[in-house]
Amino acid sequence: MKGSLVIAAALVIAAAAPSRAAKNTKTDTATLGQSVPDFTLTDSTGKKHTLSESKDKVVVLEWLNYGCPFVKKQYNSKNMQKLQKEYGDKGVVWYSIISSKKGKQGNYPPDEINKMNQERDGHAAAILLDYDGVAGRMFDAKTTPDMFVIDHGVLKYSGAIDDKPSTDLEDVPTAHNFVRDALDSVLAGKPVKTAYIKSYGCGVKY
Repeated sequence: MKGSLVIAAALVIAAAAPSRAAKNTKTDTATLGQSVPDFTLTDSTGKKHTLSESKDKVVVLEWLNYGCPFVKKQYNSKNMQKLQKEYGDKGVVWYSIISSKKGKQGNYPPDEINKMNQERDGHAAAILLDYDGVAGRMFDAKTTPDMFVIDHGVLKYSGAIDDKPSTDLEDVPTAHNFVRDALDSVLAGKPVKTAYIKSYGCGVKY
């Protein structure tokens, strides 16, 4: 009987393990606790960025779709911009990534993206254009927003920005921000206590 309970418990733990931590053993896909794959993308101003160029820094990848109400919640409340500026000032490289395919919600010409970013007072280091979805699939980005924290080339956090999966601006001040937690931990040289939380938002428009 005791042996059966141990087996049952093991099965429950295995079933509950986060998919991003348990799968993707290939070198071309991102896995928690392992070195991230590299990519090169052009930003909305025409400049190329290679992820490995920031391998000696802390990097945030934020999947972005300005048309998504969950993204609007974060930007209209100024929450995302505040995070971008606060941690950018601490040396964190923050990339917003648009993986919306041409003709789908969130895919805009670069000039329009720059205008929207300026109107929102965005503080990301760059907005990277991933219209073919290569980087999005590397990181298994599922929603906008979907957040990733990378510490010196190793993926330390993956998932939701906070614990309030709603589009209500009033939820932002009381939300527990997992990205802030992860960034504070890696900047202090400490382990990230919560490495994965399922992301919420609009599906990435691949």
